[in-house]
Amino acid sequence: MSGVIRFEEMRAILAGRNRFYSARLRSGVSFAELPFTTKQELVDDQAEHPPFGTNLTYPVEKYVRIHQTSGTAGKPILWLDTKESWEWWLRCWEQVFTGAGVSEADRVYVAFSFGPFIGFWAAFEAAQRMGAMVISGGGQSTEQRLRALFDREATVLVCTPTYALRLADTAGQHGLDLSRGPVRITVHAGEPGASIPETRRRIQESFGAKTFDHAGMTEVGAYGFECEAQSGLHINEDEFIAEIIDPETLAPAGEGNKGELVLTNLGRVGMPLIRYRTGDLAVISREQCTCGRRWARLIGGVLGRADDMITIRGINVFPSAVENIVRRHPQIVEFAIEVHREREMRELRLKVEVDGVADGIVERLGEDIHNDLRVRATIERVEIGSLPRFELKARR
Repeated sequence: MSGVIRFEEMRAILAGRNRFYSARLRSGVSFAELPFTTKQELVDDQAEHPPFGTNLTYPVEKYVRIHQTSGTAGKPILWLDTKESWEWWLRCWEQVFTGAGVSEADRVYVAFSFGPFIGFWAAFEAAQRMGAMVISGGGQSTEQRLRALFDREATVLVCTPTYALRLADTAGQHGLDLSRGPVRITVHAGEPGASIPETRRRIQESFGAKTFDHAGMTEVGAYGFECEAQSGLHINEDEFIAEIIDPETLAPAGEGNKGELVLTNLGRVGMPLIRYRTGDLAVISREQCTCGRRWARLIGGVLGRADDMITIRGINVFPSAVENIVRRHPQIVEFAIEVHREREMRELRLKVEVDGVADGIVERLGEDIHNDLRVRATIERVEIGSLPRFELKARR
C-alpha cells in the first residue's frame, strides 16, 4: 500500500478527533498542499494546553507510554503512544536491526541509562521481540559496561557513536583490546556520527566490528536505517513519507540536492506528525540500492542540522564536517567546538584532548581544517578529562 493511500486512511481517522490537525485536514486539499508542521508549533501547543497539547486523537486514557525529546534544541516536548503506536515503534526498530544483520542468535547490549528518551526503550524491546537476548546497560559505569560486554559475550552493541568512542578510549586505558572481543555489529542512534566516515572508521577499528547508522526522532519515529551495502540511510517508506525542501523557499529541493528533511509518519495515529520539518539536512536518492531495496536513501546520512550551521568569513561550516577531520587523528580523544566573534567576524576555535606527546598534532589539525574547509581555526590543547563526556547526544 502506498504512503499516500495510508495517509488518506489516517486523515479519515484524524478528522474531527485530533484538535491539532482537524482544521488543516479539510477536504479537497491534497497532501502536497497541506501546511508544514514545525517544532515551535508543538512547543507552543503544549505550553498553551498543558501538559500534552491538542495533538491527541484519542482520550488520554488510551495512551500507555510517555516520553520526551532530549531538549538539546530547546524546551522538551512530551510524546504519548498508544499500545498500537508502540507496536509500530518496535516494528520500525526491527527494520533497523534487520538491515544491520542482527538476528535472534545475537546478544544485544544496550549501553544507555533508561531515562525518558524513547529510542533506547524501543531498541531494547524490538531486539527482545526479534528473539535476541537483550542485555541492559542502565545504571552502570563505563568500566562496568565494558566488563559486561566481555562477560556476557555481547555480539551487538547499541549506543551513540560518541559513547562508542568513549568505551574504546576507556578500554585502552585499562588495557582491553575491544577488537578481540565478541562484538561483531554496532548500531548507533541519537546523533549522526556513525555516517561520518572518520567516526565510523574509528569505531569499526576499535571494536573490530561493522558499524551501522540509524536515524530517528522521538516525535517522528525510527525512520532511517542502513543495509549491508551501506550506501546511505534507507527511509522506511512503508511507514513514512519523506520529502526534501529548500529551507528558505520551502519548495521541493529535488533529488540529489541538499535540503531539509520533511517527514510524515503513518503508524502513529494517536499523536501523528504530518509534513514535519525536522531541521535535519540531507540529500535524497531514489535509485535502487544494490541490496535490492527500492526505498529512498539519504546519501551520507543526516548531514547536519540547519540551525547548527555556522558561517565563518563567508564559508558555511557544519560541526559534522569538523568532526570528520578531527577523527582522522587517533591521538585526539575528545574535542569541543566554539565560535567567537572578533571585530564583527566569527572565529572558529577548538579545544582538543590529546593522548600522549603527539608533537605537532595541533598544527596538523589546523592545516587539515584549512585545507578541507577553507577556514582557519584556533586550536587549544587541554588536559585529558577536562572536556565533558556524553552518553546521549554530544553537545559540541
